[in-house]
Amino acid sequence: MALDLLFSSDYGLFSVFVIVFLLGMSFWFPYFFRKKMREDEQRQAR
Repeated sequence: MALDLLFSSDYGLFSVFVIVFLLGMSFWFPYFFRKKMREDEQRQAR
């Protein structure tokens, strides 16, 4: 019943999209910030 509602309604699909988007951001942001910190460290070392 709950899974039917989750995948068949507009607000259920939007909820799934938001959850997937937030999980993707939780992996992408640390990667992005570490990359920028490494670039900054290399620039400072020059």
